[in-house]
Amino acid sequence: MLETAENTLLILSALFPIVNPLGGSPIFLTVTQDYSASARRALSWRVALNSFILLVCSFLIGTHILTFFGISLPVVQIGGGLIVISTGWTILNHKDDEPAKNDAGRNDVSPQDEFKSAFYPLTLPLTVGPGSISVAITLGANLPRHGGGNILGILEILIGSAIIAASIYVCYGFSDKLARAIGATSMSVIMRLSAFLLVCIGVQILWNGAKALLITIYAPGK
Repeated sequence: MLETAENTLLILSALFPIVNPLGGSPIFLTVTQDYSASARRALSWRVALNSFILLVCSFLIGTHILTFFGISLPVVQIGGGLIVISTGWTILNHKDDEPAKNDAGRNDVSPQDEFKSAFYPLTLPLTVGPGSISVAITLGANLPRHGGGNILGILEILIGSAIIAASIYVCYGFSDKLARAIGATSMSVIMRLSAFLLVCIGVQILWNGAKALLITIYAPGK
């Protein structure tokens, strides 16, 4: 039981800073600025669920999927880094002069369009990006294997992923309340900083992948 708790804590400590739901909440709020509060919470639940499934799949079968398609982790990092850079740059250049909403806080987003961005880009790559996936795949390949069909190992992964998904729902679903609490100007500053950091993270992810590929090219004996 102690080993299970330690491995669950390892998963949380490795993934939570990368997923960073609190830092992503201003970006989520910017992307969903035309949504009502109820629609935003419904969307945040979908993003949290998608993130949970994506993390669990990365832990359990990520290495097998990459092997099946003949894709290496550095390639995933380069492709994902480019997407993160593009998304962060778009948000960084977002204009603050949005049209005002009415008193009821209604949105002009049709019901069928509410979840169109739930997986891309809100889940992948803004919440669970290539960095998170790379860490999850690595942890899944290196966590100690238990007996009994590795039930305890799967339980550790499920608990850790569920806690991260719950934090995503809380931070994203109530991002509007957080924005009102800290003020529009402060929220705009945080959004810009978060977008800039997102671009920097994308560059770092891309560089990590490119560096790994360059090492294989110039490795001795190649």
